[in-house]
Amino acid sequence: MKPEGKKRIWSDYQKEMADDKFFYVRSCIRQSFFPGSEQFFLNLMRNILGKDVYENPAHTTCTGIGYHSDIVLPATIMTVIARHFALMKEAGYKNIVISCVTSFGLYTEILETWKHFPGELEKTREYLWKATGREFDIPETVAHTSDIVYKFRDPIAEKAKVSLVDSNSGKPLNVVEHIGCHYAKMFPKSGIGGAEFPRVLSGMIEAWGGNVVDYPERRHCCGFGFRQYLVQANRGYSVSNTEKKFSSMKPYKPDFVLTNCPGCNMFMDKWQYTIKELEGISYGENGESIPILTYEELAGLVLGMNPWDLGLQYHMVQPEPLLRKLGIDFDPADKFRTKDGRQMPVPENLINA
Repeated sequence: MKPEGKKRIWSDYQKEMADDKFFYVRSCIRQSFFPGSEQFFLNLMRNILGKDVYENPAHTTCTGIGYHSDIVLPATIMTVIARHFALMKEAGYKNIVISCVTSFGLYTEILETWKHFPGELEKTREYLWKATGREFDIPETVAHTSDIVYKFRDPIAEKAKVSLVDSNSGKPLNVVEHIGCHYAKMFPKSGIGGAEFPRVLSGMIEAWGGNVVDYPERRHCCGFGFRQYLVQANRGYSVSNTEKKFSSMKPYKPDFVLTNCPGCNMFMDKWQYTIKELEGISYGENGESIPILTYEELAGLVLGMNPWDLGLQYHMVQPEPLLRKLGIDFDPADKFRTKDGRQMPVPENLINA
């Protein structure tokens, strides 16, 4: 294919993103399991990159897990998300940035529904007005937070204090990138690079000095799958999907896995502990498990942030081996201390610590 043709095809998988003035909505799962990631995103945008990011405390869950579990009806979830758009309108913002991949998929699905079925849009306007007395506008741009970090990956690289390089060998670290299904597979043109060649995480890895690992199950699901996990009798399907993915990447000796979905991050982290307990199997080198990082946590490490301020101690697979490989100084005594110096209870059964 001629280079011009490749450029034209690739242009179909780019997306318009604002440079500033973002209305930010959080994730239920991330607030519960990885709150440091969301806090650092706000710190990164506001204090390091100097961007205007607004967050409304009246924002609620998108009800996505209920929707995908057939508990919340489409009309209800459309009204809930329309209320979020109303909050954005009232605050004077037009560019929405979404922390959760499931929410990102839902916002995209609903906007596509309204575009093709305008009658549903009018019904939603009526429902929202009757329920809350609010009106809303369609956002001008819709982005996932990983899109935004990707957009500013080069300015982050310019401020970097740590590169994704083994401090002993000087070689780039081998990094597996894992893209959430609801980011790229539901509406491929809403994500950077589409479903087959998403660039949103690999672009960060390369910009910050790492080597992206390709392996047979690179696009395989993490194993969450909603009904695979939410129905207790189906959880064997969930863990078997995760096992398949880790078994495929193991021969390539990844130093860590980078994710952009809170569900993927949680399951790939915690299922490693489960598999190790059940089967005695680990997927990293020297009997260790593979650390799973969010893109905000990685950006924070690259920028020289304290790993405990980023919340890395709250992962099941502990980060110390990776931190040492990166040459990052850290104080083990501060790992489970509060900001005012109080000692918190130390969790049991952490791995790789």
